[in-house]
Amino acid sequence: MLQRTDFPLIRLDDLHKDYTSADVPVRAIRGISLEVQKGELVAIMGASGSGKSTLMNILGCLDSPTSGKYYLDGADVSMLDRDELADLRNLKLGFVFQGFNLLSRTTALENVELPLICGAKRRKVKNVRELAMQRLAQVGLADRAGHFPNQLSGGQQQRVAIARALVNEPEVILADEPTGNLDSRTSLEIVNIFQELNAAGMTVIMVTHELYMARFCKRILVVRDGLLVRDEGVVDRLHAPDELKIVKREEEAARLIAAS
Repeated sequence: MLQRTDFPLIRLDDLHKDYTSADVPVRAIRGISLEVQKGELVAIMGASGSGKSTLMNILGCLDSPTSGKYYLDGADVSMLDRDELADLRNLKLGFVFQGFNLLSRTTALENVELPLICGAKRRKVKNVRELAMQRLAQVGLADRAGHFPNQLSGGQQQRVAIARALVNEPEVILADEPTGNLDSRTSLEIVNIFQELNAAGMTVIMVTHELYMARFCKRILVVRDGLLVRDEGVVDRLHAPDELKIVKREEEAARLIAAS
């Protein structure tokens, strides 16, 4: 019998997540089912406490559901042991966080090198420095390789974090409020990078509370009270072709910020 090869990159089947906070039971996720195909650019939106961060943690294999199934590239994540999960996170997933999470006493280049040195590829990659420099160049920071985080702007630090997320050539980038600490113009520069990565075939899933940022994605998922209440594709949105253009010109960026 032939084995299926047409699995979606991500599939959630009736996912639930319960936990206890101050002796009070909380149902953070209440039966979410969805699929994400390879090459999608997806925004996850929702108010504080909606369950979007819990959902992102499960997608990133940083948390496990109480019930339901999570399949990543056809593999049942619940069947993996701790070491296998660590390798999965290192090789298939790239993470970008709101707080950058860079090591303060380590240069930009050394921060980008870390996943290669510490992860599952450490015995397979000989040109670690060269590969890290390529990723810094990809986000426009080759000339800042020797700088420490406190010598970089917030936008530059987030670019280093994106380069670090890319260095293992993951299947998907998971970005949790990646522009939350940035001004509007810098936020557009960061989403521009995600658009360019997606145009090259990368799958990107971004949690954001900013609607004008979500509009640059091809699909918007809205989570409320642990439920997926809206799944909106690009064909559903008015003026979508204009909204999805990669933002490069200063005057266009200024217009979008003003309109938001």
